[in-house]
Amino acid sequence: MSTAVCAGELAVSLEIPRLDVAEYHRPYTALWVEDKDKKVINLAVWYDVEMKEDKGEDWLKDMRQWWRRSGRELDMPIDGVSGATRAPGTHTITFTEGAEPLGKLNAGEYTLILEAAREVGGRELLKIPFQWPPKKPETLKTQGKNELGAFQLTLNP
Repeated sequence: MSTAVCAGELAVSLEIPRLDVAEYHRPYTALWVEDKDKKVINLAVWYDVEMKEDKGEDWLKDMRQWWRRSGRELDMPIDGVSGATRAPGTHTITFTEGAEPLGKLNAGEYTLILEAAREVGGRELLKIPFQWPPKKPETLKTQGKNELGAFQLTLNP
């Protein structure tokens, strides 16, 4: 008799609020996991991928924390991680342990980090600390103030 091993899952929900401003630009957004040693696993990087001559990449450095932690060392675009900016609304992405881009997480303490920067706008960084692997389903939340709205992590063993 064989025993099936289920991989854990991280479901992320993030809100990009609709802002009432004269000149609105969709935010550049980076989502990543950091372990206690600050090792980074990039999950999503949304930026202007359609700008001529890859000029959209020039503005990635405006996501300062992400840029310092890993962005400046990357060769964009990253298959399965990078993509176009997202419109206002709630966006949900699910990551399965063992599958790219999440990969295998060792047991321990982690932080899920979301950063957004917008042209003619501001910058915001949100963090959700979590333990891996989860012992039971769990939902952790935080709330942005300007460039980001609700940010939620649902962990499933």
